Amino acid sequence: MQLLGLLHSVYGNAFVDLVKFDASTERERLQELVGEPAERLVHLFCTMSRNQFVNKVLERDFDADGGMELELNGPAPRSTVRLTPHEVATFIIVSMADTIEQWFSWQEEIYSRSPNVDTSRKQSVHWAASLWPGPMRPPSRKISQLSQLGLALQHPGLKHQLPMPPVFDNCTQRVTREDDAAATSLYWSVIQLDQPLVDLDVVTNVLEQAVRLNPWVGEPQMVLAQVYLSAGRQDEAVLAANSALQCFSAWGNAWDKRVQWDAWIAWTRILLQSAEQGTWPERLDKLNNLALRT
Repeated sequence: MQLLGLLHSVYGNAFVDLVKFDASTERERLQELVGEPAERLVHLFCTMSRNQFVNKVLERDFDADGGMELELNGPAPRSTVRLTPHEVATFIIVSMADTIEQWFSWQEEIYSRSPNVDTSRKQSVHWAASLWPGPMRPPSRKISQLSQLGLALQHPGLKHQLPMPPVFDNCTQRVTREDDAAATSLYWSVIQLDQPLVDLDVVTNVLEQAVRLNPWVGEPQMVLAQVYLSAGRQDEAVLAANSALQCFSAWGNAWDKRVQWDAWIAWTRILLQSAEQGTWPERLDKLNNLALRT
């Protein structure tokens, strides 16, 4: 699976045309490098219809054993392939990892309503949405979709194929689209300082609500930990920072792509240490000393 994650688009796919190996002539070359089983997974993942795959998983359109009949990319009439339960489980997990690694507001705009993307949208008309990297806002609905993909792994034919990803309480919990969108909006309103700036009460309540709606990503909990520290609420800051670290570790990737995953981890550890020691600085300029520890 690690090799599939590394090479998941080397033959190109429905989303990207960046072909590193020509599937018609260079499969043997890749097989020599990574082995035939890994290359087969890579080739399948690149050549199958990923939109159809995601839709079928979301609709729970599996065979009784957890396998799946799927179209290959290309013009109609399309050839089909039957995925084994192990391949289905593998592709679900890799799809989840691929999405959390890449998805932020710019991707959300250009692939609006993915996996059912409207390919008729013109770049010149939607030029504002196309400006890279855009506002770097976390996605509004992808966590919900990922939770549904994860829940699909509870199918009897898929459940024991591979170790269960440690997100969403080992893929047993779901986030609704409504809660996902609301949590992101609440979190982003704090990041953009769209809340009252004099008192901490409102921003604390807003972040607490964001975490209640979506407790499966770390960044809102990390920001909440800092707000708790600013309010002198060290015990609550410890809980929020610890929970944020658990979320970051489960994903191995950032939900809020403004900084890298390891930067989120480093700052959260500083918050946790400060909360445990009761050493949060009173002076604004002393925060730079904390930042230098990262």
